[in-house]
Amino acid sequence: MSVPVPPPPQLNPNLAPHQVIVRPLVTEKGMHRANRNNAYAFEVVRAATKADIRRAVEELFQVRVSKVAVQNRLGKVRRSRMRRGSTKPWKKAVVTLNSEDKITLF
Repeated sequence: MSVPVPPPPQLNPNLAPHQVIVRPLVTEKGMHRANRNNAYAFEVVRAATKADIRRAVEELFQVRVSKVAVQNRLGKVRRSRMRRGSTKPWKKAVVTLNSEDKITLF
């Protein structure tokens, strides 16, 4: 009995590389991660897959991506006077690059 091979990941044809990445996340933890592990964090569009994120980072920054980790972040509950609302949920991607490649964010 043969083991079924999963199909290759489908890229979202509606998203261009510049539409996938919303903004880089420049924080203390992110800068530490970039200096130590060569990993950079980005806010990305919620419809983007790992394959979309990999393609976008490789095309926009001319680097080689070795790993992509994705987090779906929930919106925080906020209060204004008597109403309760929440901020919008968003997606965070931590992209690890090859050891020879770097991204300069400043």
